[in-house]
Amino acid sequence: MNFFDRFAVPNPSITIYASMIAIALTVIAIIAGLTYFKKWQYVWSEWLTTVDHKRIGIMYLISALIMLFRGGADAIMMRAQTAVPDNTLLGAKEYNEIFTTHGVVMIIFMAMAFIMALMNFAIPLQIGARDVAFPRLNALSYWLYFFGAMLFNISFVIGGSPDSGWSSYFPLAGTDFSQSVGTNYYMLALQISGLGTLLTGINFITTILKMRAPGMTLMKMPMFVWSALVTNFIIVFAFPVLTVALAMGTMDRLFGTNFFTTENGGMDMLWANLFWVWGHPEVYILILPAFGIYSEIISTFARRNLYGYKSMVISMVAISLLSFLVWVHHFFTMGQGALVNSIFSVTTMVIAVPTGIKIFNWLFTLRKGKIEFTVPMLYTLGFIPIFTIGGVTGVMLAMASADYQYHNTMFLVAHFHLVIIPGVVFAMIAGLTYWWPKMFGFMLNERIGKWAFWFIAIGVCVTFFPMFISGLNGQARRMYTYSESTGFGIWNMISFVGALGLLVGFILIVYNIYYSTRYSPRNIPGDPWDARSLEWATPTPVPEYNFAVIPHVDSSEAFWDYKKKGYQLFRDPVQSIHMPNNSGLPIIIGAGFFVWGFAFVFGIWPVVILSTLFIFGCLAYRSLEKDHGHYIPVSDIEIDEQGGSVQ
Repeated sequence: MNFFDRFAVPNPSITIYASMIAIALTVIAIIAGLTYFKKWQYVWSEWLTTVDHKRIGIMYLISALIMLFRGGADAIMMRAQTAVPDNTLLGAKEYNEIFTTHGVVMIIFMAMAFIMALMNFAIPLQIGARDVAFPRLNALSYWLYFFGAMLFNISFVIGGSPDSGWSSYFPLAGTDFSQSVGTNYYMLALQISGLGTLLTGINFITTILKMRAPGMTLMKMPMFVWSALVTNFIIVFAFPVLTVALAMGTMDRLFGTNFFTTENGGMDMLWANLFWVWGHPEVYILILPAFGIYSEIISTFARRNLYGYKSMVISMVAISLLSFLVWVHHFFTMGQGALVNSIFSVTTMVIAVPTGIKIFNWLFTLRKGKIEFTVPMLYTLGFIPIFTIGGVTGVMLAMASADYQYHNTMFLVAHFHLVIIPGVVFAMIAGLTYWWPKMFGFMLNERIGKWAFWFIAIGVCVTFFPMFISGLNGQARRMYTYSESTGFGIWNMISFVGALGLLVGFILIVYNIYYSTRYSPRNIPGDPWDARSLEWATPTPVPEYNFAVIPHVDSSEAFWDYKKKGYQLFRDPVQSIHMPNNSGLPIIIGAGFFVWGFAFVFGIWPVVILSTLFIFGCLAYRSLEKDHGHYIPVSDIEIDEQGGSVQ
């Protein structure tokens, strides 16, 4: 094999060529646009090297939206393939590649990025801080995520895509059954991106515990801040397990070790255990911030304080603890014995209790509220019944004996998506719409947004409800085709129609952004929603320094009290503001990790060694760097009559 053959995609198909063309055209369009409008210097100095938490949040947001459509294209192809019996749109290998990349992209590179986007933007504002505790580390976290995502996505065009499922079970993921470098991409891309997520967890725990505004005790924090704090503790405890599992899997594939093999002392079930020890807490890493977003939105648009604040906090802490005690329910059918299955069946059912508490708290908040049906509120109200259906079917799957019927069928696929889509995607769109004016200084169009909601909400139900029926009738998941005699065709065709409805809804969201960017009025009030949390005390959009004067907080509804009761939120004198300087080092280190990962995928060891030395050299340089930031003088800070925010 010559040097270039090792990078070639084995047996490329029309879908591979289409991906190559799409990526090439996208790159050319970006380069041409930046060159034509002479924006290279602006993009580098204001965005690529930024350490501002708000701009990092927006970059996470853009990346998440791109990954949403990348993973959504895979979903449409899967539903199209199974829409009719004996379809030949995709072959078995292509289908395996597509459903593998769909799962990884949606969970790791879309949902996680969306969560990081909203946490990055909103958390410092909600706790009255001017930035996160470690701004440069925050930038490095983003670039590790970004280059990890890029490393994973180029597998389609260089070397071959992973095809052993998003959970990448061994021995299927071993070299005996996955001989291409696709699974190497999986191992290294998730390793790099996961490192960025772990650093984010440490950063936000420190930020929330050490940088809250004066007077903001833990039990006075907004619910989204509480959800972020609990989520980041889960990240810090769960992601090292994934890191170790990926390292062991990489060594099995590249160095011939036997951690997960079926010979020489290896144990393939060890991978399943390690993966799901991380994987099920990962579900709650996605869900808990969504719960915090829904709490903010319901309180705002029901015009009421959140019912049961303390019970909401306790339930989130309980969920975080129980999330580490349920992982075995992912392989009830793999023979670990009745006693073990029974224990994990009970813990799986118990974790539904604190989740139910939160739903009842939201319903009691809505009771007698003056409900305003905005776009964020519609997604929140749509979430409750759809998520409840998904959760109830999860309790069915928690019954170990019954799981022998449900497991590895489309019933499980329907359950998972009816939890994740309303529990995460609805929340992310609701949060995006809710904080959009704070991010960009104008509102998204409500009418277009409501049309998008109805297409998405109805599309979710039409797509996944039929899978309950076909799954109970025996349709296995991961199967790329089936015969007409099975009777699955009608249910799969309905699912395909629902997927097209989802596609229309997401296209409407993109059109809404385009339309609103062109036609929505600027200079809107600082609080267009009549919201309750502290971030709305800042101007719209938010300046570099967030708060001209750090606020003093006396209640969990500080901004609401400031508006309605008139107490003084900004009490300190105006002083010069110290802010960190931008830095190009995070993106350079991220690029170094990309080169390191790519070389590792193909076993190009001299490049691996050189890139490793480069990364450590950059880290050493940063440790010796003398950068004391810059000051914004008082003369550059405009103060309103309340004494705290910019005009």
